[in-house]
Amino acid sequence: MAEAAAASAMRPLAPSSNRQINALAWIGDVVRHRGTLGALRQYTTAAIALFRDLTPGRRKSRYGDIDYDFDHAVDTTWANVPLRTRIRELLSGAQYQASEPALFHRILSAVPASPEGFTFIDLGSGKGRTLLMASDYPFRQILGAELLSELNVIAQKNIGRYHSDQQKCFNIESICSDAREFEFPGDRLIVYLFNPFPDYVLRTVLKNLQKSLSATPREVYVIYHNLVHEDIFSSQPWLREVCRTHQFAIYRAE
Repeated sequence: MAEAAAASAMRPLAPSSNRQINALAWIGDVVRHRGTLGALRQYTTAAIALFRDLTPGRRKSRYGDIDYDFDHAVDTTWANVPLRTRIRELLSGAQYQASEPALFHRILSAVPASPEGFTFIDLGSGKGRTLLMASDYPFRQILGAELLSELNVIAQKNIGRYHSDQQKCFNIESICSDAREFEFPGDRLIVYLFNPFPDYVLRTVLKNLQKSLSATPREVYVIYHNLVHEDIFSSQPWLREVCRTHQFAIYRAE
């Protein structure tokens, strides 16, 4: 498994022309859903936040989550994401942020089901920290899907080099994919969403998950961390809230 993960990690980035096509498609996507003025407002707000993050004080504070990387010899922090990638994040309407380890484990402990036999899925998995942390639990398999190819390559490298005495699942995979095109496996699922994409993408992802459940009924939990678009979840009658804090909510599919 380690050899396969290492080989996967060596796959090259997509050609620059493909990245340019992706950027144009993302801009078109935002304009279709927000309108021209809405897209301009979104990109202006995101650009201001980006420039604020580049100030010396903010850049220093962003390294507050790097202890996990030192402990496990991986690169999962959001502090050293290159400027080019940050700009591509801005165009896609998303931003990578690694989950805080203690909070992540607290969230999983709040799921009212044992992880045995479940597949853990992180949509918008970035550099893969959540995938690595989830491997401390005896999941059947762990899957991540990340839109940006450069972040996915880093995630694959992290999977190949990761080692922990607490690791219980070694079936880990990270793929480069638009979450709207992700095909949910027919297993029992725990789906993790750290507010990874805009509202219109989230609606499509939940619609696809509902279709998958209709085709193959099974036990499914959805974790929503950072409750920016919680109104979308409350509008889904097939999702029943089973746990809520000010930081996250857990839903069970009915």
